[in-house]
Amino acid sequence: MDAQLVDLTPAVRLALLGVVAATAPLAWWWLRHRRAQPAQRLHALTLVTLFLTFDLVLFGAFTRLTDSGLGCPDWPGCYGNASPIGAQAEIHAAQSAMPTGPVTHGKAWVEMVHRYLAMGVGLLITALALASWWTQRRIPLDRTGVSPWWATATLAWVCLQGAFGAWTVTMKLYPAIVTGHLLGGIGLLVLLAAQSQAYQPRPLALSPGLVRGALVVWLLSVAQVTLGGWVSTNYAVLACTDFPTCQGQWWPAMDFGDGFTVLRPLGLGAHGEPIAFAALTAIHWVHRLSAVVVFAGIALLAWRLQAAGEGAPRRWALALAGVALWQLASGLSNVVLGWPLLAAVAHTGGAAALVSLLTVLLVRARQARRSAQSVPASSPPVAAAASRHAA
Repeated sequence: MDAQLVDLTPAVRLALLGVVAATAPLAWWWLRHRRAQPAQRLHALTLVTLFLTFDLVLFGAFTRLTDSGLGCPDWPGCYGNASPIGAQAEIHAAQSAMPTGPVTHGKAWVEMVHRYLAMGVGLLITALALASWWTQRRIPLDRTGVSPWWATATLAWVCLQGAFGAWTVTMKLYPAIVTGHLLGGIGLLVLLAAQSQAYQPRPLALSPGLVRGALVVWLLSVAQVTLGGWVSTNYAVLACTDFPTCQGQWWPAMDFGDGFTVLRPLGLGAHGEPIAFAALTAIHWVHRLSAVVVFAGIALLAWRLQAAGEGAPRRWALALAGVALWQLASGLSNVVLGWPLLAAVAHTGGAAALVSLLTVLLVRARQARRSAQSVPASSPPVAAAASRHAA
């Protein structure tokens, strides 16, 4: 029996387009920072990658919210081509059969641009890992302050994220996979945000209670992002179109069993039947109730930071309060305005910004604790100053 050869041409062409997407930011970084110190150079590359990863998360939300996730129903190419240009006949046939279906010329371009950007970010993270190991071979670790294994772990994470992107398409928007893909993007932001702080430490002395509170709010925020992804991937946003009640009730009819059955295809319940509206209501209402808890946690943390003193703690309090209000406004807009695209993308961006901010806060607090532990016991003035700043 003749073995069928695998055509790698679309994958190679897609990789080349990813190289094109990564060339401009890499060239800008190198020209601007080629004479900088190694730690500053790696810090700049990490920040560039972090910024573009944040943009990718937003564009991923745009792709999902415009129903473009299956704009090209194969992977990695589009009907075996590197772009929708080579697949015009197939796209036209699919669009003619279903004019409002998942495959149209516009949706195909949105989906493929998302893949090009994702490939570009992947190549930037690859460059960051290679640069980290190259720098480590030439310069001792204490000159950069960051182990190259950080960048290597980020590279492994983005490879897993790419696999989830492929499964999103091949498994036809399976809700658990799509939600996992969103969380993978948030995880990339966390890794890059933490790494960016490690290259140029800016310790923030906080009391142990404040650090524990920030960690709790971080965990609550990640859980809320997960619930938000579950709402979006199940299209449950419009299950409640009034506020503060849902369907005119404080406790509407809900089916938590079907709503939170994780292993099921899109649009189906736990037993393979079309998912009930009560299940969508349960998904929406749990996310809304959880938002109250997260908002209260952020408010308490911001109040405690504001009371910790002038300077950095107060600025952090204002930043967290601002993001929380952004999330409240965009979340309410989704409900009462019928899920407008701008508000929905803004809500995803606010969630990504919130988790990233809390990550940076925790990393800086950890840096301050490690600095305090490294101060010799015979240096009471320094220790006393740190204690006063943490109060």
